[in-house]
Amino acid sequence: MEKAISVKAMIEEKKSKAGIRRITEKVIPFILFLLAFVSVLTTAGIISTLVYETVLFFREVSFTEFFGTTELKPLSPVEPKFSILPLLTGTIMISLVAMAVAVPVGLATAVFLSEYASDNTRKMLKPVLEVLAGIPTIVYGFFAFTFVTPVLRELIPGLQATNALSPGIVMGIMIIPMVASLSEDAMNSVPNVMREGALALGSTKLEVTLRVVIPAAISGIVASFVLGISRAIGETMIVTIASGSSKNLTFDLTQSMQTMTAYIVEVTSGDAASGTTAYYSLYAVAFTLFIFTLLMNLLARYISRRYREVY
Repeated sequence: MEKAISVKAMIEEKKSKAGIRRITEKVIPFILFLLAFVSVLTTAGIISTLVYETVLFFREVSFTEFFGTTELKPLSPVEPKFSILPLLTGTIMISLVAMAVAVPVGLATAVFLSEYASDNTRKMLKPVLEVLAGIPTIVYGFFAFTFVTPVLRELIPGLQATNALSPGIVMGIMIIPMVASLSEDAMNSVPNVMREGALALGSTKLEVTLRVVIPAAISGIVASFVLGISRAIGETMIVTIASGSSKNLTFDLTQSMQTMTAYIVEVTSGDAASGTTAYYSLYAVAFTLFIFTLLMNLLARYISRRYREVY
């Protein structure tokens, strides 16, 4: 009798647990959906805010003036001018300097870690790259302003105290871990069979790297470059501290330039009163920056999908 009762109790307990499991299986996906939807709502909120405030700006300033003129004087009491071209020029020039530093150094680092470094060497260099990636950008900014710029002024006559060259170089140093890490991951995904086959045919280690590994991992490598450019375009503190606030349209790296992110910092610092055209201009610039970074990320995804090799 006791055995029958215990069996019945076990059956009831089994049914109870099955019911709880069914409820859990139904509730958990809903909770996960809500948590995932938070990011969608956040993105929608950011975009709607940017679009709304940008529309208010373009009610006061024409597209022709914003994209077709070269003068930017948002706080001028007489006749303020609003042109994004000086900011675009500064952003692109500094980003190009950054990539000129990050691409060769980052790719060389990735090649060494993936193809030449021993396990002990890799274990030693990896934390160093992680330290570079973990340094706050404001520290990089002061490093560019207080160390790199004085050194460059000794080497380059006419270099201003705030310029585009110094923050570009330091920004490139900051991006090296991103380029190196993503490129190394792409190279490590290439099967060893391809390396061994090339070596068996008489290729040297360098030939295997240049003619087999890099072409096979080119989608991931190029995607890392594009993401690095996107990171450079969106950088704020380095350029705010070291590149100055000159709003002149120039291609001279020795001169002071202002980027889109630095302009946003300047406007939000309190110089422009809320509700003014100068205040709304920061949203127009922010929306343009958002479009730039979005296009860069889409380009990186397209390249990685279009040219990805599946082994």
